[in-house]
Amino acid sequence: MEAPVVSSAHANPMPPALLEERLAALPARPGVYLFKDASGKVIYVGKAASLRSRIRTYFRSQSDFSPKLRNMVARIADFEYIVTDSEVEALVLECNLIKQYRPKYNVSLRDDKQYLYLKITTSETYPGVFTTRQVIKDGSRYFGPFTSAQSLRQTIALLNRLFAFRTCHLDMNKVQARPCLDYYIKRCTAPCVRAISPEAYRESIERVIMFMEGKHEDVLDRLRGEMYEAAERLDFERAAQLRDKIQAIEKVSERQKITQVDRGDQDAIAFAVDGPDAGVQVFTIRGGKVVGRENFLLQNVDDTPPGEIMAQFLRQYYDSAPFVPPELILQYEPDEPALMKQWLAERRQGPVKLSVPKRGQKKELIDLLAENAREYLEQMRLRWLNDDQKAVAALSELQEALNMPKLPGRIECYDISNIQGTSAVGSMVVFENGHPKKDHYRRFRIKTVQGPDDFASLKEVLSRRFRRAVEAGQTAQDDAAEGEAAGGWAALPDLVIIDGGKGQLSAGLEALEEVGLAGLVGRGEITVVGLAKEREEIFLPGRPDPILLPRHSQALYLVQRIRDEAHRFALMYHRSLRQQKGVRSQLDDVPGIGPRRKAALLKHFGSVQAIRQASLEELMRVPGMTRAAAEKVKEYL
Repeated sequence: MEAPVVSSAHANPMPPALLEERLAALPARPGVYLFKDASGKVIYVGKAASLRSRIRTYFRSQSDFSPKLRNMVARIADFEYIVTDSEVEALVLECNLIKQYRPKYNVSLRDDKQYLYLKITTSETYPGVFTTRQVIKDGSRYFGPFTSAQSLRQTIALLNRLFAFRTCHLDMNKVQARPCLDYYIKRCTAPCVRAISPEAYRESIERVIMFMEGKHEDVLDRLRGEMYEAAERLDFERAAQLRDKIQAIEKVSERQKITQVDRGDQDAIAFAVDGPDAGVQVFTIRGGKVVGRENFLLQNVDDTPPGEIMAQFLRQYYDSAPFVPPELILQYEPDEPALMKQWLAERRQGPVKLSVPKRGQKKELIDLLAENAREYLEQMRLRWLNDDQKAVAALSELQEALNMPKLPGRIECYDISNIQGTSAVGSMVVFENGHPKKDHYRRFRIKTVQGPDDFASLKEVLSRRFRRAVEAGQTAQDDAAEGEAAGGWAALPDLVIIDGGKGQLSAGLEALEEVGLAGLVGRGEITVVGLAKEREEIFLPGRPDPILLPRHSQALYLVQRIRDEAHRFALMYHRSLRQQKGVRSQLDDVPGIGPRRKAALLKHFGSVQAIRQASLEELMRVPGMTRAAAEKVKEYL
C-alpha cells in the first residue's frame, strides 16, 4: 500500500475562488475526508469511493439537505483528506478517526471505552477469567462487549459456580504455599498449589468457553457422561455434584433458548430514535440461545436516515467486537450493504449474511428488540431527569440562552390535542427545578372553540389557567408560599413554553394580556416562548429570528422532555374523551335511557358491545330497566 496522500488548507473560511480551486484538485480515488470549523476542530469525518465526487456534493445545492447537514456545512472552514487504496481501507480509517476526534456531526457510540469484556487467558498453562476494557491480540479469548458491569459480574459468578476456575492475578509460574478461600468454598480448584493437573483444569476452561459460545448441549453431554461414569464407580457424591451442575445448566439454557430463529450463531440488532439519541439493542445468539443482551446509546443521530444509523453502528460495534457471527439479523439494511459485507467478512475471515426480515419469526424478534430499545431510551430519560446536577446545568443553560433574570425554577408547558377539531383538549405540565411536578399538572376541555383552531384553543387554555391565578390574588413576588396552598393554580411560572411557532406564541401572549399579566411578561418576571418541533426553534416575543439551542446541550434535552410530556398528557386526555364520547353517542340516542339507566347498563354489562348482544330478558334484569326500555335498547342498538 502506498503512503497516504494528505492535503489540508487554512483554518479560516475559504473564499469562493480558493474553494473552487481546492475542489478541482481533489483526486477521484477512495479515501477519508475531515471537515473542520474556523477554530481548526474536526466536526465531521466521512469516507468516499471517490473523494472528488463526494466532497463536491457538500458545496453544491443544499435544497435536499437536512437541517443538521445544512448546519454542518455552514460551519466548514477547512477540510483535509487521506487517500486509501480501497473503500474497505477507507471504512476502517473512518472508524479510527471517529473514535479519535469524536466529531460533533458524526453518529457515534457514546463513550465506547466504558464497555467491558470477559477475558480468558487461554495462552497460559492455567488460564484465568477476568474482566477488561481492552481487546488486544495476546492469544486470549474475549467475549462481549458488556454495557453493564453488574451483568458481567453475574455471568462470571454463574460460570464460577458451575466450573470452578481462578479469578486471581497470581503468577502461576510460582507455586503458592497454600490456597485461598475460594478453594475451600469450591469456587476454584487451586492451580496455584497444583491441586489440579493442567489437563483437568483446561477441561473446565474449555467448558466455560463452550458455555459462552452457546454450546450448552455439548457441555451437558460431557457432564452427563461423567455423571454416569461416577455412578458406575459408586462415587455417588461426585455423581450428585454433577447432577446439580447439569440441572443448573439446563435451567439457564431453557431461559436463554429462543424459538424465533434458527440454530446457529447470529447477532440481532434493532434501534429506536428519539431526537439526537438512538437506543440500540443487540441480542447475541449462539446455537439458538441468547447468551447476551446489551443496550448501547448512539449520539448525533437526528435527521440521519435509518440505513446510515445502522451502518454507523455496525462499523463502530464490530470494529472492536472480538467475534463476528456468520449472520446478522437487522432492523434496516445498512447503507452500502455490499461494502459492509466485505468489511465484516474480512473481520470474520469468512462470509457474513445480512438479513432484514419483513415477516415471520425473525421479524417478530426484531420488533421485540426495537420495543426494548424504546424502553431503554425511556429509562435513560428517567435517569437523566433524576440527576440533580444535570437538571441544574440545564436550567442554567436555559436561563443564559433566553436571557432570563433568574433561574427558571418553575416551567409550565402547554399543548393542544385534537383530531380534525373533535374532542379538543389542552394540557399543562409543570416542572420545578428541572423535575416533573405531577400534582400540578392540569388538563382542559376546550369549550369556546369550534373546529381545529390551535391558536384559539391555546388562547382559551392560557386565559383560563392564568385567570385562576389572578383570582387567587397571587403575584410573582410571593408565588412560592401561596402556590402550594392553592394547589398549583396560583403559582406563577418563571417560564411558559407553548408547543408551536410564532402563531401559537402570539395567542399565548394575548391570553396573558387579557387577564392582566402582560406587565409581568414585559418586566421579564414571566418569560413566554414558542417551541417549534421541526428544528426545535425557540421563538421569543419581539425577536424575528428563533434561538437554536446547541444540539447536544442539557437545556435542549430538558426542553424536549417537557414538551414531550405535555404532548403525552394532552393525548392521553384526548383519547379518554373520545372513548367516552363513543359510549355516549350510542346510549344517549336511545329514548328512555337517562344517566342512571345508562350507568346501570354499563356497570352490569361492561361495554356497549355486550349490551348490544344481550337478550331482552337479560336487559330487563338490570336494576331500573323496564320491558319498554329494554325493547328501545334492542331497537336502537
